[in-house]
Amino acid sequence: MTVLSVNMNVAALLRNRRNHPWPSVVDLGRAALAAGAVGLTVHPRPDERHTRASDVRDLRALIDAEFPNRELNVEGYPDARFLSLVREVRADQVTLVPDAADQATSDHGWDFHADRARLEREVSALKADGHRISLFADPDTTVMAAAADTGADRVELYTGPYGGAHSDVEAQERELDRLAGAAKAADDHGMRVNAGHDLTVPNTAALVARVPALAEVSIGHALFCDALTYGMEGTVQRYLTACRSVARDMG
Repeated sequence: MTVLSVNMNVAALLRNRRNHPWPSVVDLGRAALAAGAVGLTVHPRPDERHTRASDVRDLRALIDAEFPNRELNVEGYPDARFLSLVREVRADQVTLVPDAADQATSDHGWDFHADRARLEREVSALKADGHRISLFADPDTTVMAAAADTGADRVELYTGPYGGAHSDVEAQERELDRLAGAAKAADDHGMRVNAGHDLTVPNTAALVARVPALAEVSIGHALFCDALTYGMEGTVQRYLTACRSVARDMG
């Protein structure tokens, strides 16, 4: 079954526009978890333009106090600041992303050949500390063997091009084929598969139906947009239904 992790960056970005305490990242995280999300995702960038290090600590405290069976997934580039933070908050899952410090959003996966030595080193150290490790990856069948060689537990497939093809059915099908092929290649090499970026209720359902072994989706932007209409509880329920689409499609 595919599980849902709610990315909290949009909530933090909205709060930071006025630098007020609202919306409360913790309160919205609590609502998402109470509605059935398996965990919360954060991507604390160096400039703290959305999620701050303090938010990461506060969300860890929320999960520990009220939802001890849920997870905190912390994404980011593995510089010293990031690595120190994920160890401090005991992130259940650490997703390493090859972002530049000034990058607007994640838009490509690792070069697993060029970055292999570094990734092997960081993955080994983080796993020794008890974290599950996922690596951000383009949906490319040819790189999954190299990704597996790093020792990572999972890859997170970048679904941006798939989400961007929302008005082109043929392009969506091509991207679904790429994602399905990459997921199979990752599975063949012993890794589980996550996915994230520009996922919506309809395209999440289509993705899960095509990739039934998908372990986790991380969704933020579209989910928070939908929450303006349906509320957080209703929105999370809609995404959970999409995550169960394979069961419906397979009878």
